[in-house]
Amino acid sequence: MPAHDPSYKLLFSHRALVADLLRGFVREDWVGALDLGTLERPRESGVSPDLREREDDLIWRVRCGEQWLYVYLLLEFQSTVDPLMAARLLTYIGLLWQDLAAAGAIPAGGPLPPVLSIVLYNGAGPWRAATDLDHLLPPELPRGLRTWQPQLRYLLLDEQAPQDAALAESANLAAALFRLESSRTPADIQAVVGRLIEWLAAPAHDSLRRAFVVWLKRVLLPARAPGVELPPVNDLQEMHAMLAERVKTWTEEWKQQGLEQGIPHGEAKLLRRQLVRRFGPLPAWVEARLDKAGEPELETWGERLLDSTSLADVFAEPNGPDTTE
Repeated sequence: MPAHDPSYKLLFSHRALVADLLRGFVREDWVGALDLGTLERPRESGVSPDLREREDDLIWRVRCGEQWLYVYLLLEFQSTVDPLMAARLLTYIGLLWQDLAAAGAIPAGGPLPPVLSIVLYNGAGPWRAATDLDHLLPPELPRGLRTWQPQLRYLLLDEQAPQDAALAESANLAAALFRLESSRTPADIQAVVGRLIEWLAAPAHDSLRRAFVVWLKRVLLPARAPGVELPPVNDLQEMHAMLAERVKTWTEEWKQQGLEQGIPHGEAKLLRRQLVRRFGPLPAWVEARLDKAGEPELETWGERLLDSTSLADVFAEPNGPDTTE
């Protein structure tokens, strides 16, 4: 995916998508207290050019009881993970508070508004950076000195991670977007587009429908079928019809190019990321099995991953002893 493509940021400029992101992926009790109908972008006059002009982030706010909660949404699609992400976000949030105070959005002597920091990641490898600023500090710091250090945690949403089955099937726009990004076949894309047509049928969603079409044309389909000339498509209905017409042809082309199954190298790469996210760093015996695996084995292990509680369960031999080392 092209880094920071404007069409991706355009999607998250829509209230309905951000509301579903909070509703479906911030799994904490206090989210129920948010009035998602109040979601809005802060006034531009209250945000400095440094914050406004960064192409990889968005700022929203939503009422949480009697106060505003600011949602700092950072889109992180670089090929390498930023190990100082927590420190980077600390700087951004400090600037946000300063700008709000300068604009009069924070009363003199009043409390700072809370901020929820979310990093949306869609890079090639697993996210290995600390999500808590405290983990970037030396572990041997005296306790008294550690209490004087700044604190910050951010919520990491890895779009390639396996989704909760119930959420994946729900009418959640953010989950649908993540399903599109992890799609393996043209038929997968067609199915999700069909659901989006149902969910976004109301005239109030015209702009969001167009944003999905632009993103599909500019980002997803060119990445799945490089070099393929796409016909003019202006709405989701036309996109769905075009996919239905080309699904068989494109499926064969994607197989030949290794874009559907990944020639098992790409499939192994995806499974490796999912295993690391679930179980942590992989031992040598797992790496060796992934390197030698064919497509049937990778599919079997991918299915087992959904229910397994250990690496031994994922890689258990059905008719022989465990080969773990």
